[in-house]
This record gives sequence, C-alpha cells and structure tokens, in this order.
Amino acid sequence: MKNEYLEAIKLIERLHRQFLEVVKMELDRKGIEDINNIQALILFNIGSEELTVGELTNRGYYLGSNVSYNVRKMVENGYLVQERSAHDRRSIRVKLSDKGLELCEFVSDMFDRHATALGEAGGSPERLTESSQTYRELERFWMGLLNFGIRGGMPPV
Repeated sequence: MKNEYLEAIKLIERLHRQFLEVVKMELDRKGIEDINNIQALILFNIGSEELTVGELTNRGYYLGSNVSYNVRKMVENGYLVQERSAHDRRSIRVKLSDKGLELCEFVSDMFDRHATALGEAGGSPERLTESSQTYRELERFWMGLLNFGIRGGMPPV
C-alpha cells in the first residue's frame, strides 16, 4: 500500500504542475501576457459571482498562491472590479469586469476543447468519475489527519 500511496502523491503533484503549464501555454498561444495561469483559474472559479477575498481564500482553491496579491494584480490589469460591501464597509467584494468575463469564457472554451479531445483520445466520464472519487477519498483522509489526528483510518464522512 505504501508504494501505491507514494506513487499517487507524486502523480497528483506532477499532474497539477502539468495542468498549470497547459493553462499557461493556452494563455501564451492567445497572446495574453498580463495574467498568469493561477489568476486565470481564479477568474474562472469566480465566474459570475461577487465574492470577498476571504471567501476566495476559504474555498481553498488557491493554496500555494497569495490570493490578495493575485486579486490586486487582476484589478490593476482590468480583469476584476473591486467594490466596498454595502453591508460591511470594511469588506471589499470583487467581481469580473468585461475583460475578466471574456477571459473566463476563453478558459471555459479551453476546458470544452480539452474534454472533447480527452474523449476522442479514449478517456471516459466513468473513469474520470472513478478517479475523482479516489481523490475525494484522499482529501477526506488527509483532512481527517489534519483535523482529527486519525491514524490508520478514514475520518468520519
């Protein structure tokens, strides 16, 4: 089990790095130089919502990246619009600008192209679902270790 566990960890890390490189390549191909791959994915995940920086951070999509820095850069480059919350003047909410919505659409189209190409290459929704279930099991296991200190077992679901 240990060898398979370590192989899975290495593969997850490698896949994540490769995915970010694919996003970077797509941005470069389109000539987009004022936003990086992480920022493009943050925009995609914001979508049509209006969120605080804290809400973005709490979603946990951006571990390993400085969300506040990325938000500031995306505001400077015209991808996000920042507004003070009407209910809590201390809180700043962000939403996509027209430029951000355009990039979000580009990323969505990219995912459509990738999904189509993966299907044509022999990938199947069932296998992806099975893989995702395994990733969720690992996530629950690791969260259990972090939150409950459980050893040798899965945390409660």
